[in-house]
Amino acid sequence: MQLISIVVPCYNEQEVLPLFYKEINKVMAQIKDKHPDTEFELLFINDGSKDNTLNELRELALKDKCVRYISFSRNFGKEAGMYAGLQNAKGDYVVIMDADLQHPPAFIPQMYEYVLSGEYDCATTRRVSRKGESKIRSWFSRQFYKIMNKISQTEIVDGAQDFRFMTRKMVDAILSMKEYNRFSKGIFSWVGFRTKYIPYENVERAAGNTTWSFKSLFKYSLEGIFAFSTAPLAISSFLGILSFIISLIMIIVTVIKWLAFGDPVQGYTTTICIILMMGGLQLFCIGILGQYLSKTYLESKKRPIYLIHETEEDAHKNQNDLSQSYKD
Repeated sequence: MQLISIVVPCYNEQEVLPLFYKEINKVMAQIKDKHPDTEFELLFINDGSKDNTLNELRELALKDKCVRYISFSRNFGKEAGMYAGLQNAKGDYVVIMDADLQHPPAFIPQMYEYVLSGEYDCATTRRVSRKGESKIRSWFSRQFYKIMNKISQTEIVDGAQDFRFMTRKMVDAILSMKEYNRFSKGIFSWVGFRTKYIPYENVERAAGNTTWSFKSLFKYSLEGIFAFSTAPLAISSFLGILSFIISLIMIIVTVIKWLAFGDPVQGYTTTICIILMMGGLQLFCIGILGQYLSKTYLESKKRPIYLIHETEEDAHKNQNDLSQSYKD
């Protein structure tokens, strides 16, 4: 028997969970019809949701034995959710996908066939359009991929998704990277392995509202740059050298004008401008150093990536205890 684990990070997904569960069951039945030796487990990761997501997961786990869930003690972020899912998945193959149906479950059978053929270790989707997104957000997203691929040795495919079907070997390779500051898009590319990219059109959320604002996406992009490139440090050095050359040229020009033409050296305005420019550059470079230092500081603490508050075993235990109390 081949076990496929489907990992689903969730944050405030109470509205879409019933729709997702219905769709994923259709897909699992479709695969079982073609591959009778296949079994599934649904592993939901509740990332500190503030709505009724946890209760929805409890009900699913109690009525369906293939449903498992892990509920964090607080919100640790999607990266922690994906890592927890991969770490606790029991399958020979592991799927990561969102619950909002923007990752269409209908692609899973096709992904399975690609990986099952032995030609690929991973099958993933790649958005070829950004329909439904604002033009500004789409432009910034494209620029991020361009910049990232220029300054990093790790190539990240534009439009590549976290929606992936992976072999156990690839999952184990990802889990071997235990860093606290995680950027999964970069990690997926860094570990290598043969990957099949399936193009698809962007899909709107089935229900609920996204928690990914422009600000959070911008911070996430910076995490990726600092995690997989040291180019910002080189930029600091370049700006320092450039500032020195400019200041040297200005000194030479000023001296020549004073000696050759008797021009008085301009004082207050020029001095203030130079001080502000150099001070700004210094603070900018210190800020870059501070970002890398903060990442190193967090890594050195060796804090856990996530903390578990509850699992489906607790739900079953509570149900058994309640049944026993009724009998008593």
